[in-house]
Amino acid sequence: MHKAFTATASQAAAIHLVRPMHWDEAEHEIPPALKSLARATGFKANAGETVFHADEEGKLANVLFGLGDAPDALAVAALSGKLPAGDYEIARDAGLPFAHIAAGWADGAYRFDRYLTEKTDPPRLVLGEDEDAAALDREADAIKLLRDMINTPAQHMGPASIEQVVRQMAEEHGAEIEVTAGDELLDANYPMIHAVGRAGPEAPRFIELSWGNADHPELALVGKGVAFDTGGLNLKPGGGMRLMKKDMGGAAHVIALAKLVMGSKLPVRLKLYVPTVENAIDSNAFRPSDILSTRKGITVEIDNTDAEGRLILGDALTRACEGSPDLLIDFATLTGAARVALGPDLAPYYTDDGDVADAIWAAGAVSGDPVWRMPLWDPYKSMLKSDIADIQNAGGSFAGSITAGVFLKQFVDAERWVHLDVWGWRKSQYGRPEGGAACGLRAMWTMLRTRYA
Repeated sequence: MHKAFTATASQAAAIHLVRPMHWDEAEHEIPPALKSLARATGFKANAGETVFHADEEGKLANVLFGLGDAPDALAVAALSGKLPAGDYEIARDAGLPFAHIAAGWADGAYRFDRYLTEKTDPPRLVLGEDEDAAALDREADAIKLLRDMINTPAQHMGPASIEQVVRQMAEEHGAEIEVTAGDELLDANYPMIHAVGRAGPEAPRFIELSWGNADHPELALVGKGVAFDTGGLNLKPGGGMRLMKKDMGGAAHVIALAKLVMGSKLPVRLKLYVPTVENAIDSNAFRPSDILSTRKGITVEIDNTDAEGRLILGDALTRACEGSPDLLIDFATLTGAARVALGPDLAPYYTDDGDVADAIWAAGAVSGDPVWRMPLWDPYKSMLKSDIADIQNAGGSFAGSITAGVFLKQFVDAERWVHLDVWGWRKSQYGRPEGGAACGLRAMWTMLRTRYA
């Protein structure tokens, strides 16, 4: 079970969650000793306010925690992020779904400790032993994998290591895996993946995983796996390069989603596609003004080598559409423009299918994982016009996230396609440490469970 959860506990401290508007009512429901402590400390249930109560033996017995006006249960992360090791159970939920509380709890209890000499145990939330508890545990494990992958520096999470993560997952779930690497990419007709990654210290590669019954509807997942992005010859400044270990965040998201699909035995034929490279500088690096051929057959003029993620995704999306996907989803840490438009917390998604768009929106509300639909505005294809090739890979300073989506659309031939342009990162908030984060994953997983289960 996930380190922040336990099925049962012989002795667990009680957690009482309260909002300011319900504090008067809650005062009559919490233990008298806890209520006295709350009054003595001026507790008003504002965000992050916490009152601890120990029993006669000095053991922590009750915790009172203010949610303030936080819109979702991820605010609970501020509590699990500071509680000492031990077992806890929810005595008062403030009207929040337990699934949201559990997601927030695991989020706050997470620590990336791979390189720390001293490691600590997280507080554990009592889940119970039913199927709902097992589902929450699977979700937390998948998100932990995602966050660990993003937080791991490229020296230990390069293309070869990403391949090993997928191989291990394939072995665990009885899936088939095929990897095309190095110059084999040219023979197999993945020219853009090869061009972007050929200057890297590790060979670029294309990973393809297959799982499930061929008679079930095909679900295709594609994730951008740029293990580190220097910007290539259009070199990023130091500040812009600092977080580029996270540029494989799209791959981490679809790997986590695939793990959930297989672990839950969702009745689909799963196809996972991960193009993974390092966008580096060497004598053989691709250049601005180069013309690249593509698996799709169209030609691409390179305007900017720092717009490399959409190139490797172009070949991968083309391959995904060679099957018969009922639904094609890609995740990518694609543009800074998406953060300018929607900030760090909202995950923008693009699709031309209104029914799928509505289903994702509804799933975001149900899961407490915020998402926002953005337009695939076809007239902006004119911003990608090239005089000497079919298209160019960057469209200037306007509508950067939209033009990136429109670029990807040129490689998609599927009835239903969704593109998510996520940050894959989080600054410290709600008491959680800064680092890799799941963006839109729970919303998409909720949508998939509704669609296929």
